[in-house]
Amino acid sequence: MRWFVGSDHAGFALKRHLCELLRGLGDEVADLGTDSEQSVDYPDYGAAVGRAVASARTPTLGLIICGTGVGISIAANKVPGVRCALCTEAFTATASRAHNDANVIALGARVIGAGVAEACVRAFRDTAFEGGRHSRRVAKLTTLDDSSR
Repeated sequence: MRWFVGSDHAGFALKRHLCELLRGLGDEVADLGTDSEQSVDYPDYGAAVGRAVASARTPTLGLIICGTGVGISIAANKVPGVRCALCTEAFTATASRAHNDANVIALGARVIGAGVAEACVRAFRDTAFEGGRHSRRVAKLTTLDDSSR
C-alpha cells in the first residue's frame, strides 16, 4: 500500500512513529512534512496530503495528524476527491473505510496515544470498501465535490 502522510508540529512525533509502523508493514510512505516540532500551519499539510491522495493514479491512502485532528481533517476535506475520517478508535477507522470509502485518516496527537493511533491506522489500512448499498452514498459524496466547484 502507498501512503502520503503529513502533520503539523503537534502531530510530528506521532507521525514519525506511525511512518515507521507502516514501513515495517511493508508499505511505501511519502512524508510530506512537517519535519520538526517548530510551529507550522496545519491547513498546509492537510491540503498537501489531500491533493496527493486525490491525484494519485494508483490506490493510495493518506494519514494526517494535528493536535486534535479536527483542523487538519477540515483542510483535507476541502480537496475534491478526499474523504477524510477523523478517528479516535479502531471501530470508526474500520467503518470509515468499509462504508464511506475514506481515503485519508486524521488523528489527534493530543487526544489519543500511540497505541490507539496504531490500532486506528492498522484498521484503516486493513479494511476494504464494502461497496453494495454504500456505493450509492459514496457517489452522492462525489457529487458534492463536483457541485462545490
